Amino acid sequence: MTLTYSSYLKIDELLECQKPLSDGPEHDELLFIVIHQSYELWFKQILHELDFLVRLFNNGERNRALHTLKRVDTIYRTLIQQVDILETLRPLEFLSFRDRLSTASGFQSFQFRELEFLYGSKDPKKLENYELGSDHYQRLMKRLDAPTLWDAFLRFLVHEGHPVPAQELNRDFRQVAEPSPAIQKVLIDIYRNDPLLSEICEALVDIDSSLQQWRYRHVKMVERTIGSKMGTGGSSGVGYLKNTLFKAVFPDLWAIRAEL
Repeated sequence: MTLTYSSYLKIDELLECQKPLSDGPEHDELLFIVIHQSYELWFKQILHELDFLVRLFNNGERNRALHTLKRVDTIYRTLIQQVDILETLRPLEFLSFRDRLSTASGFQSFQFRELEFLYGSKDPKKLENYELGSDHYQRLMKRLDAPTLWDAFLRFLVHEGHPVPAQELNRDFRQVAEPSPAIQKVLIDIYRNDPLLSEICEALVDIDSSLQQWRYRHVKMVERTIGSKMGTGGSSGVGYLKNTLFKAVFPDLWAIRAEL
C-alpha cells in the first residue's frame, strides 16, 4: 500500500480518540478533550527531548544540549498559549459536562508525574494513584529510582572540568535535592568564565521559568472555571494547585542571581 499523509500519521485512528460522554454531546466537551489530549502529546515530546538531553549531557555534547533545551522551552511556551483556548470555556459550559468526568482528574496524568520526577520533585506517595504493577506504575518507579535532569547536568559539569563535590554526585536519587552552596560556587565561576556553559545554565532557567508560568496560568484558568469547588477525582482543586506555584525546579540557578 502506498504511504500517504493519513496512513503515516495514523490520522483516522487519531480522530477516533475523541469520545465525548455527555448527552448530545455537549458542544464544549470536544474542546476539553482535544486540549487535554494535545497536552499529553506535548508531554510525550518533552519527555522524549529531556531523555535525549540526559544522553547529550552524558556524552558532553554542549551545542546539541543547548539546542534541545531551547526546543523544550519553546514547547512550554506553546503549552502556555493553549491555556488561552481553555479560558474560552466558560464556567457554565464546563459544568454542562463536568459530572461526566466522574473520578477522572488531571492529577492522574502519569506523564506529568514522570516529568515531575525527572525534574527532581520525587514523592513515592504519588504512585498511590496508579495500579500496583501497571505500566504507568512501572514507568514512575523507574523515574523515581533514576537520576534527575539536574543530576545529569552536574555530571556534565564534571565532564567539562568543573569541581562538583562528590557527595552531590552520589546522593540518594529518590530524595529531593537540596540547594547546595558548594554547587552555587561552581555555577558562579561558570557564569564568570565559561560563556557557552553559562548559556546552557540560562536555558535551564528559561525552562524553569516557563514551567512556573504554565502552572500559574493553569491555576488561574481552573480558578476562573470552577472557583473553590473540589476538583474531579476528589482532589482539592485550586487549593492544591496553588501549593505548586513558584517552586523552582533548579533552585541553585536562582540562588546565585544576587552574586553575579
